[in-house]
Amino acid sequence: MDAKAVGVLTLLSLISAIVVAVEADYVRPPPRPTLRFPWNPKPSSHPHQICSVVLDNTNSQSQVHISLAGENHIRITWITADKYAPSIVEYGTSPGRYISVAQGESTSYDYLLYSSGKIHHTIIGPLEHDTVYFYQCGGDGPELQLKTPPAQFPITFAVTGDMGQTGWTKSTLDHIDLCKYDVHLLPGDLSYADYVQGRWDTFGELVQPLASARPWMVTEGNHERELIPFIKDGFESYNARWKMPYKESGSSSNLYYSFEVAGIHVIMLGSYADYDEYSDQYWWLKADLLKVDRTKTPWLIVLFHVPWYSSNRAHHGEGEGMMAAMEPLLYAAGVDIVLAGHVHAYERSKRVNNGKSDPCGAVHITIGDGGNREGLAHRYLYPQPEWSEFREASFGHGELKMVNSTHAFWSWHRNDDDESVRSDHVWITSLVGSGCVSGRRQVRRKIVLAV
Repeated sequence: MDAKAVGVLTLLSLISAIVVAVEADYVRPPPRPTLRFPWNPKPSSHPHQICSVVLDNTNSQSQVHISLAGENHIRITWITADKYAPSIVEYGTSPGRYISVAQGESTSYDYLLYSSGKIHHTIIGPLEHDTVYFYQCGGDGPELQLKTPPAQFPITFAVTGDMGQTGWTKSTLDHIDLCKYDVHLLPGDLSYADYVQGRWDTFGELVQPLASARPWMVTEGNHERELIPFIKDGFESYNARWKMPYKESGSSSNLYYSFEVAGIHVIMLGSYADYDEYSDQYWWLKADLLKVDRTKTPWLIVLFHVPWYSSNRAHHGEGEGMMAAMEPLLYAAGVDIVLAGHVHAYERSKRVNNGKSDPCGAVHITIGDGGNREGLAHRYLYPQPEWSEFREASFGHGELKMVNSTHAFWSWHRNDDDESVRSDHVWITSLVGSGCVSGRRQVRRKIVLAV
């Protein structure tokens, strides 16, 4: 056996030993986990501890979450220990009266010594807008309810990134639960499983009370990658558990996609998928931007994990490659707002492009402050860049209310404050409303975005 082969085998043995050791130190939930109340009652007393989960075996359906799946449709995802459990969802607009039923698909995966349960993905619809539906997964699960987004303005998004499973995460979720929102946007770093697959299960249980009631639209972060060279490709767990409408939007990858809701075109990009001008993601983005009709969707919002504009020392400059490749496309298309995570702090920019303030650029917001176990990023660059409007290292969440076709209201809420307290807020005028997406910009748009 040559030296290279010995080196590979040694690396594989080391990785397996590390993962086995971590798994041994982590209490994996029983085969059929169902959440009672997974959070510490006083999150601030142990803010960085992973939340303890109280589980039982009384129900076979667990980790229920929903996502948008094309016009007037919603995908419902859940997990069962029973590999023969059906992937059906019964639903209706009255409690206990299910007038419709949908059949879905299922998948599962193995990750070293871990085997997932049966992961069900079932699309229901067509559904009425702004309507409460009652549903049951698998034919015998508990009754849950969801609310579909409205067909037109106003609509409110809850926004948070880098969540994890700590006491601070619990506080963030509690705050979000108090606000009236229609869709949850999450720009990456969900469970912080980091190879320990049981943590995906506890995260699914942790967020189920909210994620089963409102659509959660997510994109991947670095903590979802879980790549093991020569053994496991990246994002296997994430792709199996959090299926997004990539096929519905013409994408070939679950790592980037788009969707439309109530007058907003939302693009979810992948910071960890290839993004140079020769990549599939780059050409998909071009094609997707060309399809945007600003008379139908006057607002254009983009999410990805690694921020392009951040004055925090943490991860500083990591987004420069993606920014160089894709910012010209977003600028030409007239993107209004960009939401990112990764940096564990909050920051909001002025409208900016090419490193400086620009009235026709996008407002960039970093909101990687959802509650992760790694703590906050307190070190900032000084002096504060002229494009940086507000910055603070605190845990919290954002709310983005699209009031009408020209005006939106953004607010950021610290976990330390009551939900009603807005620590930062601003009115944002759409680029359609300001005239940036008209006249000569339309000519430049066609040139830059030409496929």
